[in-house]
Amino acid sequence: MAIAMAKVDTKVKDALDHVRAGAQELHAAISDAAAKRGGAVKSDLEAASNKAKSVADSVKSAISGQNDIAKKHLTEAVTHLEATQKHATESLKSSGEAVQTSIKKVLADARAAVQKVSEAVAAKRSAASKHK
Repeated sequence: MAIAMAKVDTKVKDALDHVRAGAQELHAAISDAAAKRGGAVKSDLEAASNKAKSVADSVKSAISGQNDIAKKHLTEAVTHLEATQKHATESLKSSGEAVQTSIKKVLADARAAVQKVSEAVAAKRSAASKHK
């Protein structure tokens, strides 16, 4: 299974929601890859590394214009996405049990990135509701 680029959703409210959707897709794809064995895992991990870089770039571009709390969460998400990319790349060089250990790191980093982006979305919505 190759990781598909984020589908354009007409219900996406703004760039931050789009970033969260991309991070969630990345996490789901890594979860699927973790269940596989052999060469299929390697191709999925290569795609995951590329997707993590793409989502990290999207997060970086979404940081400007956010409130301070959201910026903090997004900066932390970038850190986790960069770790996701690094661990996915390391997995490609590994074999056997080392691949599975590395996949666990990739999955944990992706999960943490999704959490941080979700926290940024919540912070943005909270700030917006206080201004109404």
